[in-house]
Parts: sequence; C-alpha cells; structure tokens
Amino acid sequence: MGSHRRLVQTSGFNRGAGAALCVLSAAAAALGAVPAVAAPSDDTRAEVDRLYEEAEHATEAYNKADERADSLREEVGTAQDGIARQQERINSMREALGSLAGAQYRSGGLDPSLALLFSDDPDEYLDKAAVLDRISAHQAGELKDLQEAMRELTQERSEAALKLGELEKSRKAVAAHKRTVERKLARARELLNSLPSDERAAYDRASRSGRSEMPDLSGAVAPSGRAAAAVSAAQSAIGMPYVWGANGPTGFDCSGLTQWAYAQAGVALPRTSQAQRYAGRQVPLSQARPGDLVTYRGDASHVGMYVGNGQVVHAPYPGAPVRYDPVGMMPGATVTRP
Repeated sequence: MGSHRRLVQTSGFNRGAGAALCVLSAAAAALGAVPAVAAPSDDTRAEVDRLYEEAEHATEAYNKADERADSLREEVGTAQDGIARQQERINSMREALGSLAGAQYRSGGLDPSLALLFSDDPDEYLDKAAVLDRISAHQAGELKDLQEAMRELTQERSEAALKLGELEKSRKAVAAHKRTVERKLARARELLNSLPSDERAAYDRASRSGRSEMPDLSGAVAPSGRAAAAVSAAQSAIGMPYVWGANGPTGFDCSGLTQWAYAQAGVALPRTSQAQRYAGRQVPLSQARPGDLVTYRGDASHVGMYVGNGQVVHAPYPGAPVRYDPVGMMPGATVTRP
C-alpha cells in the first residue's frame, strides 16, 4: 500500500491517466461534441493518498501487534504446560512423603528402648533403627525439595499471569489497529465513490494500468540461490490482490508479500516492514541486487523486493494488485540483503 501520490508521479500512474485523457480530449475536439474527461480533483486524490498511507502505517502496527500476540500465546502455552508438569511432580512428592510418614507413625507408637527390650532379635532391631534414621534424613531432603518445587510453581504461575495480562493488552492493540485501518480505508473508498463515474473510472484504470507485464530484467543476477528463489516466488504473485494484514498465498500486504516470498525460499523474515529493514546487511541503493528488500519512507512503512534493472515487485495498496514499479517510486529507499 504505498504513498499513492508519490508512487504515481514516478511510476507511470499520471502518464497512464494523462495519455487516456489526451486521447479522449482529441476525440472530443474532432467530434466537436464529446467533452474531455477531467482527471480526479487534486484535493480528493491527495486525501485518498494520505488515507492510504496512514492505513499502511496502521497495517504495519497491526502486523506487529498480531505478531506479538502470537508470540505471547506460545509463551503462555509453554508456561501452562510447565505449570502442569510441576504440579504433577508436587503431587507425586506429596504422595511419597505421605506414605513414608504414615509408615513411620505406625511403627513409632512404641518407645524405642521398650521396642529393643521386647525384640526377639536386638541386632535386627538396631539395623532397622539405622535404616529409619536414614529414611528420616531422606524424608527431610524430600520435604525440602517439595518446598522448593512449590516456590517454583508459585513463581511460574505469577509469570504466566503477567504474560496473560500482556496477551490481553496485545489483543486489544490488534483490535484497535484493525479498527483504525478499516476506518481509513472506508474513508478512502467513500471519497473515491464520491467522484463522478467518469473520473472514478479514469482513476481505477490508472491505478491498474501497465504494471503487471514483465519488465526487461535481462542481466539481473541474484546474489544467492535463496534470493533467486524468493524473486521467483514474488513474481509468481504478480496480479494477486492487496489484502491488508495478509501474507499469502492468495492476497498480500506489502510486508506479507516479502515475508511469504522468502518463506518459499526457506528463509524466515520478520512480519513487519520495519523489522525487515534490519533483517540482513544494508547495502547502497546503487548496489541493489535481485532479492534485496527495499523499504521506503523514514519509518520504513512500505517494503518491496528488488528484481533488477531498477524494478521492484510489491503490493502497493487496496485496489492495486501485486505488480512491478520503479525502485524510486517513493522517498527514503533503504536496501537490505537478507
């Protein structure tokens, strides 16, 4: 979903719309009856562009919150499994100590000196007494272990409760970001729908025109086999729809596309464009090679994949499918080689 206004100025958007309008104007002049189709008003288009850019920022924030929620869910599950195992261990220790204590109680009802006096075999009694001393020492050790296990269980439960609290906050953040994205996109659609039908048609044609065909990529060589595989995967997604919060295989947002493409090459990338900016070695734009990630704007809120000869593949914004565009389509390009 990029900054649509900047993107179209350098990637052929205005040229495509302008060419169509020139043809219509020439036809009108020739026929003397058909009025020229006006381009969408600058103010409306600028507002739509701004809303798309803000929605993309919110989308990346949503992705980050959702990724954090997934991580916390895994941590909570691990903690709960650990608590269950620790509880089983404590239960077993208690049963063992209870059995031992019961046996001692039953055999300890007679004073030891009297037991020795009435014993048929004093030597045997003394042997048993020594064993009982050792059992008592063992019992004391077991009791200490039980107390330590219970302290650990209390600590684990406390940590799990904190993680559950964090998870709930993260869920709320995900929901808030989702509402923000949906609100921005709904407003953008409302503005586009407010345009006269001929202007809306020209806008839609321009947003989809001339970007799906393969550009000249002759001589472009990826720096590694995995980069080549990622480029191939990204190119296979050409024409797929932009779907905010999606990472394939039938729809993508910007960072979802690059994450999915590298996953097909066996490489795990972070979910957000901000994290992807630092998921490798940074290289100058002049040294970009196929498979490199190109993040845009100072906040790295958009990302595409360089495929060679000055072109990137990216998921631009709602209504514009995955496509090729010039690498200089937006400001602040930073290149990262995973």
